[in-house]
Amino acid sequence: MSPISSPDGSPSPALPANSPAGGSAASPDGGPPRPRPEAEPTEPGASKPDPSKPDPSTPDPSTPDPGTPDPGVAERATRDLAAQFEDEKPGRVLSGPAGPLLTTAALAVGALALWQVFRPLSQGSKYYLIIFLAGVLPLVFLAYPADLRLPARLRARRRRTNRADATNRADDSDSDRRAPAPASSGPTVADWVLVVLAVAACLYPVLPMRIGSGGGGYNAFLDRQGLLAPTDLVLGTVLLLLLLEACRRTTGWILPAVCLLFLGYGYYGGLLPQSWPVAHAGLDFSQLVDAFYNSDSGFYGTPLDVAASYIVLFTIYGAVLELSGAGRFFVELSAAAFRRSRTAAGRTAVASGFLLGTVSGSGAATTVSIGAVTWPLLRRAGYPPERAGGMLAAAGVGAILSPPTLGAAAFIIAEYLGVSYLQVLGWATVPTVLYYLGILLAVEIDARRSGVRPVVIDVGSPWRLLARFGYHFASLIAIIVFLAIGVSATRAVVFAIVLTVALSFLAPRNEDRAHRLTPGRLVTSLVTGVRGVLAVTAVCAAAGIITATTTKTGLGPQAAALLIGGAQAATSDPTLVLVLTALLAAVALSLLGLAVPVTASFVIGWVIVGPALLDLGVTAPAAAMFVFYFAVLSEVSPPTALAAVAAAAVTGGRLVPTMWQTLRYALPAYLTPIAFVITPAGLGLLGIGGVQRIAFAAAVTALSVAVLAVAAGGWLPGVGPAGAPERVLGALAGVILLWLEPVPVTVGVALAVVAAAGVFIRRGAANRSSSGSPANPVEEHL
Repeated sequence: MSPISSPDGSPSPALPANSPAGGSAASPDGGPPRPRPEAEPTEPGASKPDPSKPDPSTPDPSTPDPGTPDPGVAERATRDLAAQFEDEKPGRVLSGPAGPLLTTAALAVGALALWQVFRPLSQGSKYYLIIFLAGVLPLVFLAYPADLRLPARLRARRRRTNRADATNRADDSDSDRRAPAPASSGPTVADWVLVVLAVAACLYPVLPMRIGSGGGGYNAFLDRQGLLAPTDLVLGTVLLLLLLEACRRTTGWILPAVCLLFLGYGYYGGLLPQSWPVAHAGLDFSQLVDAFYNSDSGFYGTPLDVAASYIVLFTIYGAVLELSGAGRFFVELSAAAFRRSRTAAGRTAVASGFLLGTVSGSGAATTVSIGAVTWPLLRRAGYPPERAGGMLAAAGVGAILSPPTLGAAAFIIAEYLGVSYLQVLGWATVPTVLYYLGILLAVEIDARRSGVRPVVIDVGSPWRLLARFGYHFASLIAIIVFLAIGVSATRAVVFAIVLTVALSFLAPRNEDRAHRLTPGRLVTSLVTGVRGVLAVTAVCAAAGIITATTTKTGLGPQAAALLIGGAQAATSDPTLVLVLTALLAAVALSLLGLAVPVTASFVIGWVIVGPALLDLGVTAPAAAMFVFYFAVLSEVSPPTALAAVAAAAVTGGRLVPTMWQTLRYALPAYLTPIAFVITPAGLGLLGIGGVQRIAFAAAVTALSVAVLAVAAGGWLPGVGPAGAPERVLGALAGVILLWLEPVPVTVGVALAVVAAAGVFIRRGAANRSSSGSPANPVEEHL
């Protein structure tokens, strides 16, 4: 498959502005899709070209062609930039003996995960989790540096912020390129000590020899549950500290601080006044370590089980699919599908986010991947960096919401509720469509309101692409089919991996044969997949501290009572109590998500907010998806908004305006989950109920999303600009329509009609006051 080319001729993936390899180079073959602006004059809202810089689309004849950059460097630069915003910082590029050691260990972990699918270990799933964590946790200390130099981290963060200042972009280019570069130094002596301690603490429960009063094998360890030996207590404490350090290395300081807060609550909660709702009898340290180390709700609880059983397989599948060329095909297909439309650049970015999201499950990573390719298209179309960054971030976060590969929290939902993963996919389908509908409508509105230039993308017919490379969809479809006929999710994804490997050899041309998954490339994909799960595994294991503490202290029901009590203090009406509880829960989840990763945010939210919703009669699927969506939306919520920060790094836009643009594009997604819980008809959005309920809920909510998009964008497509009164009426109508009952829906539709009529009247008045020249039909019609 020919590479995707940006407007300046650089092949996909384009290097971000702050990548280690620097700027993009001209493509010698000028491969598609190459945009052609149909109109060169600067239009309102378009960025003016810098006369001091040469036009990137015109090669300089006095300069030798730099050629195509190393694709490995480009892909590594994009991956490192994604890791910087997904996990706070990228991992090391290992050399020397540490590199082969990590590769060998990752291969062993990947092989064990695949073996467990078909031949589970006879000792049980917990035994497998112990072995899995023993293989993964040491790799965290090899792959991620300690980076305890706080001033250096602050300087790097300041450089990322300053990168948004266009006037300083040239002066800061060298330091910017160094900022996201992975640490090239090898593991230190302290890292190797932590590796040894991790192996010892993780494997101790299964070691057959006696160690003091402890040890003696797996069964003996389980028999000491509730009565830990001194050796158990010491090694359990070591593992606790190692997991906190692993989380700090991969996600920063905040999640370890939250875990320590729960740990402190479990230990000191008995000192609280017993009249307080959150007070408990108190736990000593040995009881806490026993709950973490030797119970099914601690380190080896459901979150780690999900990481070891599902997430590792899906990350391997994603790596295999990417190496087979599917990623480039998805972007090229998106460009081909919209190549002749007025909003080709924006539609390509959104469609690419959706297609890449079907196999990614990572918001910031998908944002960087689509931004590296589509930002040049958006720039040539006249999108300001901040608006383009908001669009990219909103489209990228949809990766966590897009079937069939949802975020890690979706697998936890399946385990917590005891349902199949296919059911969770079904619950996510309609909300995902509504999410991308809102983004597409915002793109269309922006194109008309801001005078975005049409860009024709030189790329072939989408039907030819589908005929030639449509087999990349086969494995995605196969997952759904296997799940539908009753195959487990783990086996379905393994079968999809095998199918992807077999289909990769269908590439007919020489340039496409590079995507064939030979044994060497399969090893690469296996190692890449396992390395991609390191941070998630650390987070999931550490989440056991939170779940075990909550279970031992009874914090969940107590917090639920507080939440409901706060709503009941304002009103006694049961319906309003539910609405206020949902709003308070949404605020709490949004604030929680600002501090911790999505997976941890869901786990904490489920044990704290979930019981409150369930106590008020909300069904378990609706409550779980409510918590899931607000945990995901933390990635686009200011002031952290990791996906928006990643998008700003790609586009060079100002950080805070990029965050607000992201929030505007994703606005309907903040309101739609509330419809899950406040009315029974909201279950239709999750595909629960008869066809009539599902159709009614989907149609009304789609209208709500459309009205909210018009209110946020200030433009009614096909008509013209909306004034402040129409926008206020539209926003009110959109919110009322989320109450999926006949009377509120009728009122919402009436308000929407009045708002639309106001826009028509405003347009007619504007036409009468004009000089009589006809309106530009290109401006007015889709």
